[in-house]
Amino acid sequence: MSTSSHRVVIVGGGSAGITVAARLRRAGVKDVAVIEPSQTHWYQPLWTLVGGGMADVARSSRPMASVMPDGVTWIRATVAGVDPQASALTLDDGSTVTYDHLVMAPGIQLNWDGITGLRETLGHGGVSSNYDPKLAPKTWEFIRSTTRGTAVFAQPAGAIKCAGAPQKIAYLAADHWRRQGVLDQIDVHLVLPTPGMFGVPEFARILEQVVERYGITVHFNSEVVEVDGGAREILIRDNASDTKERLGYDVLHAVPPQSAPDWIRSGPLADAGTPAGYVEVDKHTLRHVRYANVFALGDAGSTPNSKTGAAVRHQAPVLVTNLRDVMAGREPSAAYDGYASCPLTTARDRMLLAEFDYTMRPAPSIPILNTKREHRDFGLLKKVGLPTLYWNLMLKGLA
Repeated sequence: MSTSSHRVVIVGGGSAGITVAARLRRAGVKDVAVIEPSQTHWYQPLWTLVGGGMADVARSSRPMASVMPDGVTWIRATVAGVDPQASALTLDDGSTVTYDHLVMAPGIQLNWDGITGLRETLGHGGVSSNYDPKLAPKTWEFIRSTTRGTAVFAQPAGAIKCAGAPQKIAYLAADHWRRQGVLDQIDVHLVLPTPGMFGVPEFARILEQVVERYGITVHFNSEVVEVDGGAREILIRDNASDTKERLGYDVLHAVPPQSAPDWIRSGPLADAGTPAGYVEVDKHTLRHVRYANVFALGDAGSTPNSKTGAAVRHQAPVLVTNLRDVMAGREPSAAYDGYASCPLTTARDRMLLAEFDYTMRPAPSIPILNTKREHRDFGLLKKVGLPTLYWNLMLKGLA
C-alpha cells in the first residue's frame, strides 16, 4: 500500500476543514493536504429553509473542487484510523498518510439507528429530517400537505450540530399553517431534551413567547426513543421523571442522536470520558490535550460550545494562529472564547439572532441592533446574507 507525507494534514472538507486550509494557504503555509471523500460541498444551514419551503436544496451545494483552496493537495479518500504516536493516518484503502501537524475537522456522525424505527420510516408516512439534503424537500412536502392532525418536532439528547434547527422548522411550519388558516386544526408538539427553551435566559424568554404565539405544546427534559411508522406513533421518554408516553403524529420532524465518527470515538484522540467521543482539545487553544501536534475544530471537537458554522468561523483564525505558533516552536498565543451564533427563524419573515459564548450570556456582534428580540430584517440575513458570507468570504479564509 502507498504512503504519502505532508506538513499539515486536515481531515475533512466541510466548512471547518476548507476554512482552515484557506487560511493556512493565505498565511503562506505550504504542503497542506485535505482528506475528503465527497465530491460535493454542502452549505447545511440552508436545509432548514428548504424544509420550510423557503429555498431550493440545489442552492446549498457546490462541487468540492470549486471550494478547495489553490495549492492544497486533495486526497479523495476516507480515514479509517489514526496513530498519533506515529503521526500517521490509515485510509479506507489501506494506504497511509503521515503528517507533521494534524487538524481534525471530520464533522459529526448522524446516528439514525439511535432512535428505534426511525431509519425505516424516513421519507414516507409523514416522517422526515432536515439533517439530510435528500430528506429536507420531503419535510416541506409533508408540511405543505398537512391541514389537520398532530405535528411533532423533536430534538435528541446530547450535542448536535445547529441545536436550534429542530426548533426552527417547528416555527416555520406553524407560521405556514397560520398563514393558511389551519393552525387551529393542528396540534403542534415540540420535544426538547433540555429543561428550558434555550440555554441563554434572554433568548429563552423570547422563544417562550414564540411557542405561546403558535400554541405549541413543549415536552421538556424529553426525547423521542421510538418511531412506529405503521401505527404513526412515537414513544417519548421524560428523562426527569423516567416515564414514557405514546403520541400519535401526522407529520414528524426527527433529528438523530449525534457523535464523533466511530473511528474517532474508539481511537486515541477521543475524550474517553464521554460516550460521544469527540476529539479532546483544550477549549481555548483548540490543541489536543495529549498530542501537541494535533488540533481540532468544528463539530468533531470537544469544545463545549454550540456546534454551529458561526463557531467554526471564530475557531478557525484561533486554530491557525496557534498551529503556526507550534510550527515555529512557540506556545499557542490565541484563545477561543466559545462564541457561537444560532439564527433562529421564528417565522417566515422573522429571526432571532442568538449570539453567545462560554459564559452563556449574549455576545452580540452587531452593536446597532438589539439581538434580544425578533427582527424582520434578519430573515434576509439568514436567506441571503449568511450564504454569501459563507461561499465568498469564509471558505476563502477572508472571514
